[in-house]
Amino acid sequence: MIARVAAAPLDPSPDEARSWLRRELLKPEYNEQDLLNRLVSWLERTLNEGLDAASRVPPLSAFAAMLVLLLLVLALVWLLSRARRSSAAGGPAGPVLGEERVGAAELRARAEAALAEGRLDDALVDGFRAVAVRQIERGRLADAPGATAHEVARDLGLAVPDLAARIGDAATLFDRVLYGGRPATRDQAGSVLALDDDLVGVR
Repeated sequence: MIARVAAAPLDPSPDEARSWLRRELLKPEYNEQDLLNRLVSWLERTLNEGLDAASRVPPLSAFAAMLVLLLLVLALVWLLSRARRSSAAGGPAGPVLGEERVGAAELRARAEAALAEGRLDDALVDGFRAVAVRQIERGRLADAPGATAHEVARDLGLAVPDLAARIGDAATLFDRVLYGGRPATRDQAGSVLALDDDLVGVR
């Protein structure tokens, strides 16, 4: 978006700019959080007042006001996109392991079967659980039934620093899929199973 603005500067009239901003802010993704709604409403009121004032000043001042408007809109879009990513990634964190007590080999077999059948969410979730249980069985992790995915990733990353980034990524995917309702892809599920394989090879 920034590259397009630099290549072809926009010079809308105050009414056009106000209309563009309204259309942009009416998109449903901008209404995900009450705090963001209040920010959008405040910014729209401020910009409307600024545009009305700019229409009554000399051209050079109006150009400066339009530049400020453009920068504010870009900043708002950036902040909202960051908030959406954080919301998607965060979700309410829950434990990796539930009431069921299953060995790593069985969890891995279930994950592989789910992957073969196209049940990608199940494959990713059971795959990450297999990672956690296998490392508990090997003594790298403490058996803490209420541990969240990121607590598992933190502790395991300290034990295997070379794979810490991949472990953290797998934990994020686990939370997104199980607690955030995001669908898993085949590549994501496969990456968690590959992580399990690579951890088996680490002494």
